[in-house]
Amino acid sequence: MSSSPAPQDPRGPLETPGPDTATATASAAPAPAATGMAAALAAQEADPIRWDDGPSGSQRGVGRWLREDGWRHAVGVLASAFSLFPLLYVLSASFDPTGTMASSNTLFSAFSTQNYVDLFQDQQRPFGRWFLNTLIIGVVTSVATVFLGALAAYAFSRMRFRGRRVGLLTLLLVQMFPQLLAVVAIFLLLNWIGDIVPALGIGTHLGLIMVYLGGALGVNTYLMYGFFNTVPTSLDEAAKLDGASHVQIFFRIILRLVTPILAVVALLSFISTVSEFVIASVVLTDPQAQTLAVGLYGYVSETRSENWGVFAAGAVLAALPVMALFLFLQKYIVSGLTAGGVKG
Repeated sequence: MSSSPAPQDPRGPLETPGPDTATATASAAPAPAATGMAAALAAQEADPIRWDDGPSGSQRGVGRWLREDGWRHAVGVLASAFSLFPLLYVLSASFDPTGTMASSNTLFSAFSTQNYVDLFQDQQRPFGRWFLNTLIIGVVTSVATVFLGALAAYAFSRMRFRGRRVGLLTLLLVQMFPQLLAVVAIFLLLNWIGDIVPALGIGTHLGLIMVYLGGALGVNTYLMYGFFNTVPTSLDEAAKLDGASHVQIFFRIILRLVTPILAVVALLSFISTVSEFVIASVVLTDPQAQTLAVGLYGYVSETRSENWGVFAAGAVLAALPVMALFLFLQKYIVSGLTAGGVKG
């Protein structure tokens, strides 16, 4: 019985590479790429373009940054300097012991707290009482404005009733006329109401608060109405299926979702109340019942130069409540609570 021949590899017999073949293979392998400075020098020699022509890479980067973003930074610095200069000037004048307008032209040339001491020791001008009156009027007006405006905005946003569109249009049209035009009418109205209800007449804080509420309720209601419309109505429908009433939906669901607009309205209302002068000067006739805006005006109404330092000290202290309220409400203003209201 004869054995069959072994199958042959069609690719031919395997050849063991000899030393010459290994040397040729090694010589054909590419040399490792140069790194670091050697690579940069090789690229410079191979590049036909002259590297010393034109600006360098860093200079081109700076020029591009100046064209795209640099001018924005310059505008921001100029705007910040323009805004900070009045604040620095008033702060410097409040610490100037001379207390005159002419001596306050140099920023922080002298430092003394005598103006603040004189501010609280003046018996004819009770600054502490003015400060307390301003806080009471501002806080009560802000809270009442937010509450009443939220109620009206919820009604306009969620309910459908006769006269709804006419009411919204009326609120918008009424706000086109400033409250300053009605100063005479406000004075006569409060004078007449004071004969019937003395607590709401001329010279009372409650009467001034009512005037502020009537003037700011329209625009705040329209502002809240637009924000209330961004809250999905599916939340109301789900709460109604669980048996919730409109009052429960408003206080337990809607108010928590519209916190940013409530904070904005409260801040704007407080700022406008604290800084308002014309109506407060007409309504509040008693020096003990005046606000900071009306009281501080007395320091510069007759002699603008002599009490300038004391006036500046009062202005600095008057700005502290507004700044504190802004810092407290800032997290609510910048946060988007409605974005997470429909999640889950």
